Amino acid sequence: MVKLLARWFLLAAALLLTAHFYPGIQVRGYGAALVAALILGLLNTVLRPVLVVLTLPVTIVTLGLFLFVVNAMVFYSAAWLLPGLQVAGFTAALVASLLYSICGIVIDAVLERVFDES
Repeated sequence: MVKLLARWFLLAAALLLTAHFYPGIQVRGYGAALVAALILGLLNTVLRPVLVVLTLPVTIVTLGLFLFVVNAMVFYSAAWLLPGLQVAGFTAALVASLLYSICGIVIDAVLERVFDES
């Protein structure tokens, strides 16, 4: 449970970091980032698998590159749902989802090491 909460708080911070380095997205504050991280997690759990299955032929033809578009659609959907998260357009959602995913990979790797040692 502690690992899940730590991941949630760190992903919210990663969203703020992404907004700081990339001007295509705006987050209104840490509270909005917490809600956005929660919504992104829920959308990645529920909506993303459905989109992956529905776009499987296109994903196969593009050798998996279409998954970047699916990630951008999920990120853009989260921005559409939340007033505290604004995305300038689809290209901004694509870049922001890439940066956010890289942060998420780093956070997961660090948390694995921290919580495996205890």
